[in-house]
Amino acid sequence: MKHNTEMQALHIHAGPKALVHIREHGIQPEHIGVIPGAAGGPKGLILGALDRFIFGHWLTQSLQPVDLVGASIGAWRMATACLNNPVAAFERLERDYIHQHYEPLPGQKRVSAEQVSEAFGQSLQAFYGGRIGEVLSHPRYRLHIVTSHGRNVLHREHSVAMPLGYAGAFLSNAVHRRALGAWLERVVFSGQGAPLPFDATDFRTRMVNLNEDNFMPALQASCSIPFALKAVHDIPGAPKGAYWDGGITDYHLHLNWTARSQGADRALVLYPHFQQAVVPGWLDKALKWRHGATSFLDSTIVLAPNPEWVKTLPNGKLPDRQDFMTYDRDLAWRVKVWNAAARASQQLADEFAQWLNRPDPARIQPL
Repeated sequence: MKHNTEMQALHIHAGPKALVHIREHGIQPEHIGVIPGAAGGPKGLILGALDRFIFGHWLTQSLQPVDLVGASIGAWRMATACLNNPVAAFERLERDYIHQHYEPLPGQKRVSAEQVSEAFGQSLQAFYGGRIGEVLSHPRYRLHIVTSHGRNVLHREHSVAMPLGYAGAFLSNAVHRRALGAWLERVVFSGQGAPLPFDATDFRTRMVNLNEDNFMPALQASCSIPFALKAVHDIPGAPKGAYWDGGITDYHLHLNWTARSQGADRALVLYPHFQQAVVPGWLDKALKWRHGATSFLDSTIVLAPNPEWVKTLPNGKLPDRQDFMTYDRDLAWRVKVWNAAARASQQLADEFAQWLNRPDPARIQPL
C-alpha cells in the first residue's frame, strides 16, 4: 500500500529507564522481556502489521523467554502470537475480526448478549480448536490472560444486581482505583506455570494456571464486555463466580512491570498500543488525571500511531466499537473502512523496522 510519505505514522514513546537503555545499548530483540496487549476492541486492528512484524520476523532473531500479557482483544492477539506460523495466524485474526457480524433474531430489534456470546464462543472454537497445545507449549512465549472476576453483588450475573454492582464499582473507582477491588478482582490465567511479570500488589489479584480445560473460557471471559456479552461463569480451576472483560480492571495494563528483575538482558517492555496514554482501568477512561505515565512504565517503550496520522484514516479515526452501530447492517461498508485502516497500518510496521536499523534516541518522545 502507498504510504502517507508526508507524515510519520509511528510515534515512539519511552519511559526514562527504557530511554537510558536505548542510549547505552540500542535495542535488540533479546532485550525484550514483556509484550502487553491492551483491551480496546476494533482499535486493535491498527496493530496488525506491527504484530506480524514483531512476532513473525523481529523477535524470531532471539531466544529469550518473553511474557505476553493481554486483556480482551489484547489477550486474543497475544494468544495468536503463540501459534505456529504467527504471521498467517494474525492475518486470519484480522480477517475474522473485520468480518464479524451479528443479525438480530426474528422479532428482535437488537442483538442480545446471549447471541453475541454464543457466536463469539463459536469463533474462538473455530480459531483455536485443536491448537490450544500450540499456544500452551510455545518454547519461548508465556501467555497471561487477564480477566475481571465479580465479587459480592457481582459474584453472579443478575439483571438487577449487575447494573447496581457496576454503578457501585464506578463510584468506588472514582474515589480510589484500589477501592474497585471490593466489586471486581483481577484474575490472571498464566501458562506454563510462569510467575506474573509484574508486581500485583497494586490491586486485588489472583493467579490461576492456564491449561487445556480453561483456555477457551478464560479467553472468552477476557473479551466479554459487560452488558454486550454474557459473563463466563465458574471457569475450571479458578474461583467460582462470574468473569468479565479483563479490560475492566486493566484496560491498558498499566502494571508495575518487573522484567528487569529477571536479568538486564530482558530489560524492556515493548508495547504496541493504539495510543500514547496507558489508561489503568476501563472505568478510568473519563478520569483524565489517571492517564499519565507513572514509574510503573519506566522500562516501557510504547509504539503508537501519530494522532495527526490517525486523522488521515477513514472517518479520521481508528476503527472502534461505535462502528458496529454506525454501519449497523451495512457490513460491506464497515468491512471496507476497517480493511482500509488495517492496510494503512503497514506504515507503522515499516517505520518501526526502519528505526530498528538505526535506533535514533532523538525520535523517542517521553511517555
